[in-house]
Amino acid sequence: MTTGKTTRYSRFEGELDSLEASELMQMIQEALLGQGFNDPYDPDPDARPSMDDLFDAILEALAERNMIPEDQLLEALQADDISQTRIGQQIERLMDKLQEEGFIRKELGEDGGGQGGAGEGGEATFQLTDKSIDFLGYRSLRDLMGGLGHSGAGSHDTRDYASGIEMSGELKNYEFGDTLNLDTTATLGNVMGKGFEQLEESDLVIRQAEYHSSAATVVMLDCSHSMILYGEDRFTPAKQVALALAHLIRTQYAGDTVKFVLFHDSAEEVPVSKLAQAQIGPYHTNTAGGLRLAQQLLRRENKDMKQIVMITDGKPSALTLPDGRIYKNPYGLDPYVMGATLREVANCRRSGIQVNTFMLAQDPDLLAFVRRVAEMTRGKAYFTTPQNIGQYVLMDFVANKTKLVN
Repeated sequence: MTTGKTTRYSRFEGELDSLEASELMQMIQEALLGQGFNDPYDPDPDARPSMDDLFDAILEALAERNMIPEDQLLEALQADDISQTRIGQQIERLMDKLQEEGFIRKELGEDGGGQGGAGEGGEATFQLTDKSIDFLGYRSLRDLMGGLGHSGAGSHDTRDYASGIEMSGELKNYEFGDTLNLDTTATLGNVMGKGFEQLEESDLVIRQAEYHSSAATVVMLDCSHSMILYGEDRFTPAKQVALALAHLIRTQYAGDTVKFVLFHDSAEEVPVSKLAQAQIGPYHTNTAGGLRLAQQLLRRENKDMKQIVMITDGKPSALTLPDGRIYKNPYGLDPYVMGATLREVANCRRSGIQVNTFMLAQDPDLLAFVRRVAEMTRGKAYFTTPQNIGQYVLMDFVANKTKLVN
C-alpha cells in the first residue's frame, strides 16, 4: 500500500540495494548447505528452513563482513522486532530480490502465515530453485577445483582406443568394423609402389581416436547423526561435493548420469533439486540398504561403466529386515549387519559395479572394512577429512574411466 511517505536511504543502504542476488547467494551459500537449521542431538530429516532462518543467515553474513554500520547494528540489537529496524527492512528487500530473481521459492504454511521458525505447520518456509542448485553446484565446483590448478575436466579418457571419435591417438592398420578415419600420408605410402589398382585392405592405415566411455554414478551420502556430532560438520562438505559433481557431469560429461542416495536407518533416493536442503537423520547407518538401492538405480542405466561413490564416517549399524523392520546395533561391528553389508558388496562385484569409498574417520575397524569393500569390487578407499574430501572425490571421478575401462 502506498502511503506517500518518503524513505531516505544512507549511502550504505544504497550499496546494499545494489547488491546482486548472485553475490548474496555466494555470501550465504554455507548457511544454505549447512546444518544450522537442525538440532544435531535430535535430528529431524523432515525439517524445513523457514524464512526467518533465511533472514538470520543474511544478517549473519552481513555482520561477518562488517557491512552493517555500527548505529544500525546497535539499533537492531536493542529492538524488540529486528524486522522493523533499518537493517531488518533492508534484509527483507534482499530476500524479496532472491525470490524475484528466481533463487528461492517461498512456500506459505497452512494458515498462510508469514515468517516462522524451523518450518513447522503454518509457517513460511522456502525451497531452493533449480537456478539455486545450479549456482551452488557451480560455486562448489569452482571452489573445490580451484585448489587443484587445472582440473583437467573434459571427457573421461580411457586406455582403450576406438576409431571414430577424437582422432588424437596412434596409427593402426585398418580392421573390419573400424570407422574409416584414414591417415592419408601413411596409406599413400603403402600403395605408391604398387599402384591403387593393387590396393588391399591391409594397406589402409587409420588414426585411432581416444575412446570416451559413458558412466553411471550413484553417490551415497551418509546422513546418520554422527556426520554432525563431535564438534565437526561432515555432512555439509559431503553435500558440496555432491552438488559440484552434479554440476561437473551436467556441464562436461553430457553422456553421464548421476543419482544420489541418502542412507541412515534406511535409504532413499533424493533428487539433486532437494539435495542442498537435505538434513541429517535418522540416527544409524544402513550401508547395506544404501548399496541395495544404488544397485537398483544403476541397473536401469545402459552405460559402459557403473560406479558407486560412498561418503561415510561410520560403521554399518543398521539393516532392513525382510519384513521391513529395521534392525539396529550401534555397538561394535555387528556380524549380522556386516554379513548383510558384505553380501551387497559382493552383488556389486558380480554386477560389475565399482565401489569407491571416501571415509571421514580413522577407526581401525572401519579402515579394515573400507579396504575390504575396495578389494571386493576392485574399487578404491580414501581416508579423508571434511577439508579435502572434495578434491579427492572430483580428482577420482575425472580419472576414473581411465582406470576402469581396459
